[in-house]
Amino acid sequence: MNFPIKKLLSIFILLLISLSSFAQILTPVKWKTEIKTLSDSEFEVIVSAKIEKGWHLYSQYIEDGGPVPTSFEFADQNDFKLLNKTSEVPEAERVFDEIFGMSVGYFSNEARFIQKIQRKSSKAFKAKISVTFMVCDDKKCLPPETIELFASIPASKNPEKIVLPEKQNTEIENNNKVRSDSANAEIKINSTKTDSSKKTELISVSKNETESGESLWIIFLKGFLGGFAALIMPCIFPMLPLTVSYFTKKGGSRSGAIGQASIYGAAIIFIYVALGTLVTLAFGSDALNQMASSAVFNLLFFVLLIVFAISFFGAFEITLPSSIINKVDAQSDRSGFLGIFFMAFTLALVSFSCTGPIIGTLLVDAATSRSFLGPISGMFGFSLALAIPFSLFAAFPHWLKNLPKSGGWLNSVKVVLGFLELAFAFKFLSNVDLAYHWGILDREVFLSIWIVIFSMMGLYLLGKIRFSHDSEMKYISVGRFFLAMSVFSFTIYLVPGLWGAPLKAISAFSPPQSTQDFDMHTVRTNDFSSNPKNTNPKKYSGLFHAPHNLDSFFDYDEGMAYAKKVGKPVILDFTGHSCVNCRKMEVSVWSDPAVLSILRNEYILISLYVDDKTDLQDSEKYISTFSKKKINTIGQKWGDFQAQKFNTNSQPYYVLLDNNGELLNEPMAFDLEIKNYVDFLNSGLEMYKKRTLNLL
Repeated sequence: MNFPIKKLLSIFILLLISLSSFAQILTPVKWKTEIKTLSDSEFEVIVSAKIEKGWHLYSQYIEDGGPVPTSFEFADQNDFKLLNKTSEVPEAERVFDEIFGMSVGYFSNEARFIQKIQRKSSKAFKAKISVTFMVCDDKKCLPPETIELFASIPASKNPEKIVLPEKQNTEIENNNKVRSDSANAEIKINSTKTDSSKKTELISVSKNETESGESLWIIFLKGFLGGFAALIMPCIFPMLPLTVSYFTKKGGSRSGAIGQASIYGAAIIFIYVALGTLVTLAFGSDALNQMASSAVFNLLFFVLLIVFAISFFGAFEITLPSSIINKVDAQSDRSGFLGIFFMAFTLALVSFSCTGPIIGTLLVDAATSRSFLGPISGMFGFSLALAIPFSLFAAFPHWLKNLPKSGGWLNSVKVVLGFLELAFAFKFLSNVDLAYHWGILDREVFLSIWIVIFSMMGLYLLGKIRFSHDSEMKYISVGRFFLAMSVFSFTIYLVPGLWGAPLKAISAFSPPQSTQDFDMHTVRTNDFSSNPKNTNPKKYSGLFHAPHNLDSFFDYDEGMAYAKKVGKPVILDFTGHSCVNCRKMEVSVWSDPAVLSILRNEYILISLYVDDKTDLQDSEKYISTFSKKKINTIGQKWGDFQAQKFNTNSQPYYVLLDNNGELLNEPMAFDLEIKNYVDFLNSGLEMYKKRTLNLL
C-alpha cells in the first residue's frame, strides 16, 4: 500500500519559524516629500529615501515569495487623482539574492519615487501617503514598516479653469474609486505578508541571541540523532557495505576510494541541507512563527505523525514513484562528481520509505521551535550522521567485519520509532485543544495515552507484541533487555503525574498542570499569601488557570486596577498555550520555593495568552494601529498589545511594572537559572520601593 507522495511532499513544504527576542529599533531610512509643479493643475509628488550605508531598500517590483516590496497608498483622493503608476529613480539594482532564491531589485544610498497627480479642486490641500517598505543589510532584515507622509499642494492660481462640470466630476470620482479600491486591495495583500512580520522579525543584540544559538544546537543534535536512527533502518543499513565495496573497487586504490566516498558523503549533506533550505525559503520566518499556534497546522502535524507511525508499524510504506528513482539512478552511471552526486541522490530516494517519516518529523519539530534556521540546522545534523559512516568505512573497509548482520533487529528500530512518532503526535493535538478550550486532552488524558504507548513499547521490546514484519524472537538480547527496562522505568515515572506530580522531564510536552482535574501537588504547595484576597470574579477566569495555584489576572486593565488598589507592583506574564519554553519556566523555575513565594506575596500576576483563539466581544474588536489588522480574538489582542508596548512577540516574556504601568527594570525572557529569575524579581521590588518612597 503506497501513501500518495504528492500529498506528502505538499505537507513537507508547509514548514518555518523565526527568531524572536527583545527589540532594538533601527531607522536606516529617512523619508521626505517634495512637490514639483508641472502646471496649475498637474504636479509630481516626489518621495525621497535617504538610505544609510550598508542597507538596502527594496524596489516596488518584487516577485511573490521574495522580500516585501516598497508600496505607496495615496489616501483621501477627494482633491486629486492619480495619473500614472509610481515610478522609481534611479533604476533599481538587480541581483540574485541567495536568501530568497530569486532576482530582486533594491536601492542603495538613495532612491526617489515619483507619482504624477492632477488636482480636482482649486483649494490648497495635503496629500496623505502611506509608505510600506522593508530594508536589509548583509546580516539581517528589519521588519516591514508602514509610515505616513504628507505633500502640500498650493491653491490654484486660476481657479476658474479647475472647476469641473458635475458630470465630469462624477465620472472621475468613479474612476478614482475603482483605482483606489484596486490599490487598497493590493496594499491589503501586501499587509497580509508584512503585518505579522512586523511582530515576528524583531531582532536584538540581547541575550536572546545566545538562547537562539542554543536552540539551533538542540535542533542540530535532534537531526544528528535522527540521522543515526535512519542509518540503522532496514532501507539504509544493508546498503552501507554494498556502497563502500563499490567505491573500494571503483577507486582502484585506497586513497581513490576515500576521495570518492568523501565526495559521496558531501553530496548526501548537500542534498538534505538543500531540502532544509527549500523549506526555510518557501515561507520565511513569519509563516513558521504562526504555525506554532495555528490550529490548522497543529492538526495537520498531528495527523501527519500518526500516518508516519502507522507506516513504521508496517501497515504501508511511503515510497516515491519508481519512474523517478529509475531516472535518477540512470544518471549515477556517469563518471566524475556528477555520477557520485546522483548516486547520493538515488540513496536518498530509495531510502525514502524509512527516512521520509524521520525527515518529516524533524522538519515539523523545527517548524514549531521558533528558529529561522531550524530546518537547515536539523537537516545538516541528519545528513552529517548519514554521511560520516560512508566516508569512514571507505577509509577503513576492514571495520565492516565488525558491523552487526542485517536482520529482524532493523525492523524493530522502525517500530520503536513508530511508537515515538505516535507519542510526539499528541503534543500537537494538545496545542489545539488548549488554544480552543475543547477540554478533550487535559493533563491526565495526555499522560494516560503516553503511559499506554510506552508500556506497549516496552512489551514490544520484550517480544510480547509482534507486527506483520517482525520475526519470532527465541531470546532477548542484553541490549534489548536494558532498553525495555529503561522504557518501563520511564513509564513508571509518568504514573505519579496522574495525581499532579510535576514531571519536569516532560513539562515541555504535556499540557500545563492547571488542566489537571485532581492535583495533590498543587494543594500541597498552596501556602499563605500576603496579597489581599480579590473576592470579585475575574475576567476570563473560566478560560485560564495560573500554575501552582497562583492568584492571577488574565486581563491587563483589570489586573492593573487591582494592583493600584492594593499598592503592589505587577508582573506581566506573556505566555501561550503552545509555548514550550513557558511550560519549562513554570515547572522548573516558578516551582522553586523562593520564586513562588515572591510571585505569590509580592507581585500582582497578570498572565496574557497571545495564542488563545477565543473570540472577543464585538464591542472589544478593533483595528490595530500597530499592524493595521483587525483584532478578533483574545490571543490577537494580547499579542498586539505586547508588540505595541514592548516591541517584541517572544514568549515567555516577563515584564515588571509599577501600578502606574511604568517599567521597573529590563524585561526578561526564557532563562532556567533560578538565581537569575530571583534577582530579576528582587531588582524590580527594590525599584518599586524607591519610587514609592520618592512619592512620599
